[in-house]
Amino acid sequence: MSSRTATAAQSLTAITEEVGACAQQVAGADLSRLAQLLDRYERVFVLGAGRSGLALRMTAMRLMHLGLTVHVVGEVTTPAIGPQDILLTASGSGSTAAVVRAAETAVAAGAEVAAITTNPRSRLAELAGTVVVVPAAEKLDRSGAASSQYAGSLFEQTVMLIGDALFHALWLNSGASGDDLWPRHANLE
Repeated sequence: MSSRTATAAQSLTAITEEVGACAQQVAGADLSRLAQLLDRYERVFVLGAGRSGLALRMTAMRLMHLGLTVHVVGEVTTPAIGPQDILLTASGSGSTAAVVRAAETAVAAGAEVAAITTNPRSRLAELAGTVVVVPAAEKLDRSGAASSQYAGSLFEQTVMLIGDALFHALWLNSGASGDDLWPRHANLE
């Protein structure tokens, strides 16, 4: 049993400070390049495992609201990827087996691969044409040195913010209003 204690409010403050500091260290040039790629390709495919995958699903939804053709890998309606497409991935370690295999398949099919990872020397980063490095702890790093949070939480939170930042930049640059995007919002909820 740990001797550490905190209120939920104290934890919220600690987490938001940690996420803010991490996000500030993500290279803006890499984010800008990724935004340009997402806007350029015919279709965007997204893939991550666990909470990283959930964060990319949120990104997929927002990109769809913007009018991009987006597919979540693994859904039954996801088509084959090809040369006019981009696969956006997230893996803290850059070695998540299913994500790496999908990236290898995408490269073999002639598609672009982009990776969000903590490990710029990983197999996933090697496969990606664009890599956004998040200076956070990997899932298995429980040392507390890179993050006071459990496992890969800081990485996953930052992936979500990166997705929203990509959407926000693309939206502002599109000139579309919120009203223009609204008709694409789900109406079967």
